[in-house]
Amino acid sequence: ADAAAETYFGKEVRELTLAEAALLAGLPQLPAYYDPYSHPDRAKARQEVVLGLMVEQGLISGEEADAAWVEPLAYQPVEFDLDAPHFTLFVRQQLEAILGPEALYQTGLEVYTTLDPTLQTAAEGIVAEQVAKLAEHNASNGALVALRPQTGEILALVGSADFDNVEIDGQVNMALAPRQPGSSIKPLVYLATFEQPDKPAAERWTPGTLVADIKEEFPDGANPPYVPVNYDGREHGLVPVRTALGSSFNIPAVRALQQVGLDAFLTLARRVGITTLTRPDYGLSLALGGGEVPLLELTGAYAVLANGGMQTPPVSILEIRTGAGETLCKLGSEQPCQPAEARQVVSPVDAFLVTDILRDNEARTPAFGPNSLLRLDRPAAVKTGTTNDFRDNLTVGYTPQLVTGVWVGNADNSPMRNISGVSGAGPIWNQFMTTALAGEPALDFTPPPGVRQVEVCADTGTRPSQACPERRQWWFAEDRLPLPPEKDLWQVVRLDRNSGQVATEFTPGDAIEARTFKIYPARYRQWAEEHGIPQPPPGAVPEDVATVAPGETPPGATPPAPPQSAPNVAIREPAEGWVVDGVVTVVGSANVANFAGYELQYGVSHNPGAFSLSFAGGSAPVVDGVLGQWDTRGLDNGPHTLRVLVRDQAGSLYEARVRVFIEHQPTPTAVPPTDTPVPVPTATWTPLPTDTPQPTDVPPTETPVPTATWTPEPVPPTATFTPEPPAPTEAPAEQPEVAAPPPVEGGGVISGTAPITNAP
Repeated sequence: ADAAAETYFGKEVRELTLAEAALLAGLPQLPAYYDPYSHPDRAKARQEVVLGLMVEQGLISGEEADAAWVEPLAYQPVEFDLDAPHFTLFVRQQLEAILGPEALYQTGLEVYTTLDPTLQTAAEGIVAEQVAKLAEHNASNGALVALRPQTGEILALVGSADFDNVEIDGQVNMALAPRQPGSSIKPLVYLATFEQPDKPAAERWTPGTLVADIKEEFPDGANPPYVPVNYDGREHGLVPVRTALGSSFNIPAVRALQQVGLDAFLTLARRVGITTLTRPDYGLSLALGGGEVPLLELTGAYAVLANGGMQTPPVSILEIRTGAGETLCKLGSEQPCQPAEARQVVSPVDAFLVTDILRDNEARTPAFGPNSLLRLDRPAAVKTGTTNDFRDNLTVGYTPQLVTGVWVGNADNSPMRNISGVSGAGPIWNQFMTTALAGEPALDFTPPPGVRQVEVCADTGTRPSQACPERRQWWFAEDRLPLPPEKDLWQVVRLDRNSGQVATEFTPGDAIEARTFKIYPARYRQWAEEHGIPQPPPGAVPEDVATVAPGETPPGATPPAPPQSAPNVAIREPAEGWVVDGVVTVVGSANVANFAGYELQYGVSHNPGAFSLSFAGGSAPVVDGVLGQWDTRGLDNGPHTLRVLVRDQAGSLYEARVRVFIEHQPTPTAVPPTDTPVPVPTATWTPLPTDTPQPTDVPPTETPVPTATWTPEPVPPTATFTPEPPAPTEAPAEQPEVAAPPPVEGGGVISGTAPITNAP
């Protein structure tokens, strides 16, 4: 008691006030958990319990308890002579939960932790150095967590920029404090749209799903409609999910959460290790970080993505031994010190698709530029987050070997000035990852079974039409491939120069003009025209080609149920309105119940009175494959209609048509290229370096305490340097397998009741 009084208040026991004595009386049960330096809110709540019990037992009056509860507490500034002080206190808290205070403080123990001393030292220095550079932005604090994704071991944990700095509340562990994550929560929102287990594969989102980044009012129950805006204040039109997530556009993220629903998203968040999203009143602002999540849990959630959907709870303790050398528990044994069982909580396919977007520097270039601090010298998946009024900013990212989360802000929740996740937390993340991975092999993320690369149109996410200006290779799930070329917004339309309308078979040849348009669905065409995106006249494409953006449903409409037995008859290529020449490969489907055969035919004009004899066909069904070859070289220029005719065994006929234009081009004179030998590099073998394992934390379980009948007056006390608990802010505006690490060569050690120290 004398030691505690001297430590916390700098006085003898007999000099303590009632308020001070009540606070100290509540500490012995769980000293680390109720430590007023690290957890002032918990210590204050514990003091309230003690005062209430004293009133209940008649030791003091209610008035005395009220006066004690509102009395300011002036703690002694204490400098802990500890390496990795926040991690040390965190491990002590874990040990109290595992062993109980009596066993911990009365028995000599040796505790081996997951901390990597080299990485911890680097992390502390980088956080302190970079935060000091942000003083002009009113940013005083930072935190960092680094995990090994395969094992959940914590390699480094920095809870503040300076543990001993009272002015920034340095002893408060901001790696464990719930804060708003801003846009760094968005990867989980889109992950939920990829999952949607209650929907058929065709209705689940993909990296190519088009989403409207167009301002809209979202209903919010009895509250006013929710109207999100983007960080840059602009709207970007119809964008694929890959661009929407990579560039962190806000409006599409809200649409994504609306699509999956709050319950599905919160269920996913719990699966990946987030425990703090427990309020019953969340709205769509949750998609932009409108809840609170500790940095450690958020980093752990990203570790699930890095580990192919496998979750291993964060661990901080490798082994506990008695003073006699007996092992009480050990990571990897039948009796680990902390829960460490790996579980598949997300499908490897969906985890990889999100990772592939987050590692794509091109996808984030529209928002961050091509050479931002999110780019490393190796493949890395990364996301930033910035909250409203710049109260928090984060950068969380990973390679196959390492996951690192960084927070920058102020412990008292005061706002920073003009600073974002990429400019505040980004430099810390970049420098630490570069330092930690120096000398490590530059591993990439291994695609799991069930995905494949497909050529798409870069700004629409569909298979490219002839008019697509820019093509890319993207990864997709095998059962969720991109939409066919006829769904591409980019199309060539032949116009009548004289009328400005779509050309017909009656339009003179010299009056026909072929123009390329990015054709928006009807509900967005006015927006497109107002934003400088020309639209063709009505009738340029059939209404079923682009009436609703893929992945969206018009207001008030119900998505149609997928047909159960409808004939699968379609021509995918050439698509409606294509200009063709030469030998054309016809791609599509001819598949009906009791299939008997199919034929390909063509007719002259876009409304032919008759069709040709069949020029191709087959006796076996075709699904999204080659139906045949159409040789147009002997046909006249002009409008034509191509159709596939399918017959079933009862003699019923089914057909699909596309209208195209034949336009023969002069045959160019070929010039043979000059072959230039290309040197082939010689592969060299690089041995893997030896790693040191890392830790993770688990919150303690508190022993129940009887509820006192006394309730204090609602006037919060003010300690001399204890911050107010962070107040919630508004929603923000914004692998090859890795070899298992060898046994640790001297992690953190606790000997007896001495504090943790780094082994040499």
